[in-house]
Amino acid sequence: MMHIYESAEDYLEAILMLQEKNGHVRSIDVANMLNFSKPSVSIAMKKLRENGYVETDANGLLTLTPEGLEIAARVYERHRVLSDLLMALGVSAETARADACRIEHVISAETFAKLKEHARQHGVKAGR
Repeated sequence: MMHIYESAEDYLEAILMLQEKNGHVRSIDVANMLNFSKPSVSIAMKKLRENGYVETDANGLLTLTPEGLEIAARVYERHRVLSDLLMALGVSAETARADACRIEHVISAETFAKLKEHARQHGVKAGR
């Protein structure tokens, strides 16, 4: 799997989250969720389309390609598990989510797997 930029991972994760929540996703939904300008999101979506991670239909609805979904699901799982683990340690929900958002992009697969295993062994409802 090729390395993609952190911002691209955030966009793909946002599309997945909005898809799960609303059933459909438009660029404006992504802009609102991430608090980015519509033009910034439009440029990002164009790049994600060109790289084969996102498709847009005639109505402007965004869909993740299998490659985009794979990345989004990995980042989203990391976010959920890390947030839950940090909250189980007593970190406030807001701080846990903010820190998880930063950690999810840089943590190695090996370390994440061990944290996930630790959470499971200690009854942390990681990753819901």
